[in-house]
Amino acid sequence: MLRLFALLLVCLVLPVRALTLTPVAGELRHPWGLAFLPDGGYLVSERPGRLLRIDAGGNRHVVSGLPPLAATGQGGLLDLALDGDGWLYLSYSEPGDGGAGTAVARARLQKEALVDWQLLFRQEPKVVGGAHFGSRLVLTDDHLFITLGDRYSERERAQTLDNHLGKTVRLHKDGRVPADNPFVKTPGALPEIWSLGHRNMQGAALRPGSQQFWAHEHGPQGGDEVNLILPGHNYGWPRVTFGEEYGGGKIGVGQSAPGMTAPRWIWVPSIAPSGMAFYQGNLFREWQGDLFVGALRGQALLRLHLDGDKIVSAERLLTDLGERIRTVKEGPDGALYLLTDSGQGRLLKLTP
Repeated sequence: MLRLFALLLVCLVLPVRALTLTPVAGELRHPWGLAFLPDGGYLVSERPGRLLRIDAGGNRHVVSGLPPLAATGQGGLLDLALDGDGWLYLSYSEPGDGGAGTAVARARLQKEALVDWQLLFRQEPKVVGGAHFGSRLVLTDDHLFITLGDRYSERERAQTLDNHLGKTVRLHKDGRVPADNPFVKTPGALPEIWSLGHRNMQGAALRPGSQQFWAHEHGPQGGDEVNLILPGHNYGWPRVTFGEEYGGGKIGVGQSAPGMTAPRWIWVPSIAPSGMAFYQGNLFREWQGDLFVGALRGQALLRLHLDGDKIVSAERLLTDLGERIRTVKEGPDGALYLLTDSGQGRLLKLTP
């Protein structure tokens, strides 16, 4: 009887939220990045190497002017970020030197063409293989944050400052290195590095009101992390992790070590997180301030509730969708927009 009362109490206390998923566009080939256009349309990047402009009526147009891409494995055309002054920032896997690495450029959209290209960043070194490129782009009023993967086969280099593997980078939006970056005066360090010790970050977001830079990353077998990214901090990979080698086996020295910054949240087993957004709209007032994360392997949308800088709870949404969620963003209308990852991917709109 006591157990029955407890179950009834939970049912009474937890609100029932009715959600509506509306398809906006379909037949997308592994969509990755999403940007909202001032006229009500959308820009969607497809990883194999196509950029689409989808107008408010659903009509799609292929945008020309992309650079050469290393569209292999997890690489290709990746994230998008549109600035208020009209610059479109793009991340992509760039071929060269017998391998590939993440690069970031910006251009202006002129009808269905990209013009005035400016290369802002090039990951060094380039590495053979098609795994762990990152990458998400986060714009602030003055800066551009870039998340970078360790490129899988070079994971030990995530702990050294003479390369970009397993790092976050902060630049001015025109590509210049800020004078107050944490390693500007460190001998042998690349001055654009903001943090180190990361594995493969496919989600990042700026927290409204605080300008805090948050990101999540894939663990190996287990140990996906959400981190508050602070300047100069070392997040441990591969010296510390909550995961293990594929097929079993210890990695590093354990789950913590002196000088390593602990994650704010972990998933064991892995959900393969991708995409991240803080919600501040009015359609879901009870969700204001919450952090939303898409799951590829987990095939769900995760709502993380914060108390200060601590994540105190997680809720799984859209568990019956049955699709890999690559990207989540809040739209200008206060809805949440999702990109699902497959050869028949979709752009979906989530509303009450």
